[in-house]
Amino acid sequence: MKFRDLILLLFVFNYIESHTQKTRIENPIPNKAQLAWQRAELGAVFHYDLHVFDNKKYRQTGNRTNPVADYQVFNPQKLDTDQWIRAIKKAGFKFAIITATHETGFALYPSLVNPYNVRALNWKNGKGDIVRDFVNSCRKYGIQPGIYIGIRWNSFFGVHDFKVNGTGIFQLKRQAYYNKMVEGMVKELCTQYGPLFEIWFDGGASHPDLGAPDVLPIVKKYQPDCLFYHNYQLAEARWGGSESGTVPYPCWATFPTPYSHTGDSTTDHINLLRHGDPNGKYWMPAMSDAPLRGYNGRHEWFWEPGDEKNIFPLEKLMHMYYNSVGHNSTLIMGLTPDPNGLLPKADVKRLEEWGETIKKTFSNPIASTAGKGDRILLSLENSTIIEKIVLQEDITMGQRVRAYNIQAYSNGEWETIAKGQSIGHKRIHKIDPTEVEQLRLEITQKILPPVMELISIY
Repeated sequence: MKFRDLILLLFVFNYIESHTQKTRIENPIPNKAQLAWQRAELGAVFHYDLHVFDNKKYRQTGNRTNPVADYQVFNPQKLDTDQWIRAIKKAGFKFAIITATHETGFALYPSLVNPYNVRALNWKNGKGDIVRDFVNSCRKYGIQPGIYIGIRWNSFFGVHDFKVNGTGIFQLKRQAYYNKMVEGMVKELCTQYGPLFEIWFDGGASHPDLGAPDVLPIVKKYQPDCLFYHNYQLAEARWGGSESGTVPYPCWATFPTPYSHTGDSTTDHINLLRHGDPNGKYWMPAMSDAPLRGYNGRHEWFWEPGDEKNIFPLEKLMHMYYNSVGHNSTLIMGLTPDPNGLLPKADVKRLEEWGETIKKTFSNPIASTAGKGDRILLSLENSTIIEKIVLQEDITMGQRVRAYNIQAYSNGEWETIAKGQSIGHKRIHKIDPTEVEQLRLEITQKILPPVMELISIY
């Protein structure tokens, strides 16, 4: 081959490659942890801290700045983490998270780097380890365990928004001590309790370049298969923009940046958190979260006296389910044990009712199918009245559908009974009772050939 021909060939190759890069469709897919997290659909976060025992109403702002006067009030004489986990197991939850530390800075496990922990208690003569009990209970009942680590606020060490109080060299030395302590705690929690499903940094974990502890490398080294949530470097899931237990529709599992938010509370950014970005380059599914005791205008993540009337009624919980799991989001409910160390009976009862309702509604589909392509047909043996339709993409292939119609065939005619945009892991349509002989999913917009993992009717 002549040199001139070689140059021409290279030019053509580079042109084709450049053109391909410009026209290539972005199609992010979930990693192993994200896939498991989305398929789990329902999880719980158990909030437990010193102020559960003070018999007062919880005040978050004050709790972030005012140390608890006497940490010896922590004394759960009937602690039973098995009881906690049995309750969520009955409700159909698949994973659970424990607040190893929250805003008081008090650690629920015997840390060797943070002196403010259960080792200092009279309770169990300083030999308690609630994180260990919790993880053991999760594994006993087949629930995936996770850990919540609060480092943004710490009233004991005087930390607010990751910054230790003080000025000058005094503040710098205390900040360095705090950062090292936090990094040591993250290593302890990542190495002492076996494989974890999720690590949740409350309010994020900032960024080492901003003077905060450097936690991401620790988590990735010791818990490579765990979902990381989250800091300014990485978010493997995103907050869905509210603590209502719901996300609006459409909710896409993709996002334009590898981190979810940086404290930006503008309307545009909140909407991005809620809806995601169908053209985003990063897989980052949405979390819906709410406390179980969040009814009647209340919003209580921690146990308080006389709060049972504020447990969400069953119909509100089902509304959450349809508008979180049914909108391609994972729902995490906040639960709080009482001062005895037990999940209150009223909370347990409501969780059981909720689980039974979900199971009764969705355990026995009238018919189901799966398939590839722009048109998928579901035929019935007999004409049947349906009220709910569940769609699921095979998200191991990404989120490919951009718009669709659902059509019902009855009395010799096709009629569109539902439309949508985002499907993702799961989209649930509630429709007026409709008699159908056949159902047809018609994909009207896509970025790649659609792959439907499941289409079910109820």
